[in-house]
Amino acid sequence: MADMLVKLYELPPLPPVLVAAAFGGYRIRRALQDDRTATLAWVGSLFPSWCAEVDVAFSHAPVTCYLALRGQAIVGFACYDATCPNFFGPTGVAQADRGHGIGRALLLSALHAQKAQGYGYAIIGGVGPRAYYKKAVNAVLIRGSTPGIYGAR
Repeated sequence: MADMLVKLYELPPLPPVLVAAAFGGYRIRRALQDDRTATLAWVGSLFPSWCAEVDVAFSHAPVTCYLALRGQAIVGFACYDATCPNFFGPTGVAQADRGHGIGRALLLSALHAQKAQGYGYAIIGGVGPRAYYKKAVNAVLIRGSTPGIYGAR
C-alpha cells in the first residue's frame, strides 16, 4: 500500500468536527498516561496488529494519541509520531461507531497537533482508504512509496 501526503497548512478547521462529534454524543481528547492500559486493551481487542505502535504513542510527552469516547467507553483512536516521526496513524474506530464523523474528528485532531508541533506536512503511511483521505484532508498519493517503511523489514 502506498503512502499519502497532507499539507498541514491547508487543513480543514477542527472546531466544527469536534462540535459535530459532541452533538452525536462523542468526545475527542488527547490520551493521558493513565489511559494507556485501557487503550492498549481496547486496541488489542479490535486492532491487535497496531498495539505496538499505539504503545509507542504513549511514550511521548505529550502522548501522541487521541481518543474518541462515548461516555467513558473508548470507541476510537488516532496516533501520530508512533510509526515514524511525522507519520499519522494508526487509527481505528469501532464498527458500531463508524459513519458518525468520529474518524474524521480523530484524523483532524491528530493532524492539527502535528501542525502545532511545527510540521508543514504529514505522511499517512500504508493507506488503505485513499478516497477517504483525499476527501477528508486533500491528501495526495506519494508516487513510488509502495511498499514504504512497512516493506523495508
